[in-house]
Amino acid sequence: MANNSKRRARDPEATRADILEAALTLLSKDGPDAVSLSAVAALAGVNRGTAYQHFETREKLVAATLELVSERMFLTVFGDPELLGERDVEKVDMVETTDRLAVFAMENPDLCRIWLLQLLSLPDPSKDPFWREYAGSIARFAQTDMAKPGIDVDVFSVITLAGNFLWPVWARSHSHDEKERTALAHRFAREMLRLSLYGTLVEDRNQTVVERLADEDFGQSPKPLKLVNEKSEKGTNS
Repeated sequence: MANNSKRRARDPEATRADILEAALTLLSKDGPDAVSLSAVAALAGVNRGTAYQHFETREKLVAATLELVSERMFLTVFGDPELLGERDVEKVDMVETTDRLAVFAMENPDLCRIWLLQLLSLPDPSKDPFWREYAGSIARFAQTDMAKPGIDVDVFSVITLAGNFLWPVWARSHSHDEKERTALAHRFAREMLRLSLYGTLVEDRNQTVVERLADEDFGQSPKPLKLVNEKSEKGTNS
């Protein structure tokens, strides 16, 4: 323990990482309410004063922990942000990207759901790096000739991401081991791709739906929400 203390004294970044890993464990196990500076410090093996040096308040600790979840999702699904730049959505392997997200969600169901609920309560979700790239890439894709016209980027982004994070709840109650859960993750990814490519309705057999969608007033709200940063969209269209 003395050696660990000396190492932490020399390496504040390692101490911060230890604290965040402990917070991540508590967040995953019992949700945001379980994350307190004292509980995290005890689990990380540091004193509470040290934890306060890195995170002045519980709110800052929770925010940093959720940011860590976002960073790990980004790295797993999209790759290293330092090397990525702005992805060319026309060259992205949609199958691999969809599958990686489904598998990550299956492996980290509690963290993903907590992260999503916190994200959607933010005044500006586009500040989150994973959401910014996820919704931003859908917005860029919607501007290409690979996409069908009329995609509501905000709605589509929330539906698909929420589906990814809620599917593991169902899957884990209907599977017995990791192999079955992995198979269910791939099953979800396949259906997401099939749904995106083919949809579910046969147009000729659903003329009432066709007519409703053709009505410009249908589904319009006085003040539409904007979950995607407008600046990034303008930059895409220019």
